[in-house]
Amino acid sequence: MESNKTLDAKGLNCPMPILKAKKALKELEVGQVLEIIATDPGAVADFGAFCRTTGNELVGDNQADGLFTFYIKKS
Repeated sequence: MESNKTLDAKGLNCPMPILKAKKALKELEVGQVLEIIATDPGAVADFGAFCRTTGNELVGDNQADGLFTFYIKKS
């Protein structure tokens, strides 16, 4: 999936990936996509909840080799 900005949150534990994503999303325009790469397994539930509470859209996610990648479209 194509993104407008990538956030490297590898090695960070909750709540840091969410806090950094929130800051990165402020720099994007509505409709743009933020890619987040994390290693914390808790990020799966965290980013789902984050999108539900903020109104942004989780447009994709995947897991491979211990990396969790999320794509969030700014609303």
